[in-house]
This record gives sequence, C-alpha cells and structure tokens, in this order.
Amino acid sequence: QVQLVESGGGLVQPGGSLRLSCAASGSVAVIDAMGWVRQAPGKKRELVAVHISGGNTNYADSVKGRFTISRDSGENTVYLQINSLEPEDTAVYYCNASEFSTEAEYWGQGTQVTVSS
Repeated sequence: QVQLVESGGGLVQPGGSLRLSCAASGSVAVIDAMGWVRQAPGKKRELVAVHISGGNTNYADSVKGRFTISRDSGENTVYLQINSLEPEDTAVYYCNASEFSTEAEYWGQGTQVTVSS
C-alpha cells in the first residue's frame, strides 16, 4: 500500500503561483509514475501532469508552459509548480501514484486551489 498526502493549495490571484507537494509513504518502491489530476466543479477529472520513473514527463495541453512536475526520489515527493494561474485552474488537485505491474492506483485526499481576485 502507498499513502499520499498533498499540501500547498490555497487561494491565489490570477497570474500568481503555487507549489503543490505530494509526499508518498508505505511501499514506495512499487511506484512507477506519479502525477496530478484535477477536478473542477461540474467537470470531469483531468490529468494535468505525470512524472514517470526515469524522468519522462507529460502535461495536458491546457497547462503546458505553466505547470512543471518534478519528483524528489530521495524524499518520495512529487511537486507541481504552477505559474501564471488562471481562474480556470480552480479545482481540487489530487496526487496519484501508479504501479504498472498490477495496475494499482493510489490517491491522495486532494488539495483545493482557488484562483480569484
């Protein structure tokens, strides 16, 4: 089992920045990828960024150039740097970890990001 705990959300003005963190604990050696998924009110969940062990990263088109995902393997933590925030980025951001061999997925509790003036 893997446990994920997010932090770093909050209220920010348009154009501002935030850094989200997700700390993994438990059986972290099985994690093959970690990412961030967001869900805005009334909308489907959207995968915004993923970091695959080995260093490959992928981003949703809507966040390319503004979001940066990184992972500190030594601390078992993944970060999401969010710049140039827009009101459309308002959502609950969930951390996700995947184990490819078993297709297991683990989720954090979510952290709220609100972009408003």
